[in-house]
Amino acid sequence: MSRIAVAAVARYLPEESAPVESRYVFAYRVVIANEGPQDAQLLTRHWWVTDGDGEVQEVHGAGVVGQQPLIAVGASYEYTSGAVLASPVGAMHGYYEFVDDQGRRFEAAIPAFSLSVPNLRH
Repeated sequence: MSRIAVAAVARYLPEESAPVESRYVFAYRVVIANEGPQDAQLLTRHWWVTDGDGEVQEVHGAGVVGQQPLIAVGASYEYTSGAVLASPVGAMHGYYEFVDDQGRRFEAAIPAFSLSVPNLRH
């Protein structure tokens, strides 16, 4: 059985944000580790990005950052991407679709992680 572990962490990018225009930009780094018995290739991504007002943006497509990496057993793949919110807080979660070297497709969950402007006062 294929086993993929996903971990993500986000950081706020104040230099690219414009709070007066309700534009909050975040970068997030994702590490995808193949803990299974077979190599696996990432085919697609599917994200739900929720801002602090409850607005949900659905994002899906082929690969990640223009690639569909093949992740060998015991190896990991890391990438950085970004998200833009209309509020200073939000969250992301989703899943990746993979295919193993036997041609079987499976999904790997992307656990929810927060997007938050540091030192935010309510």
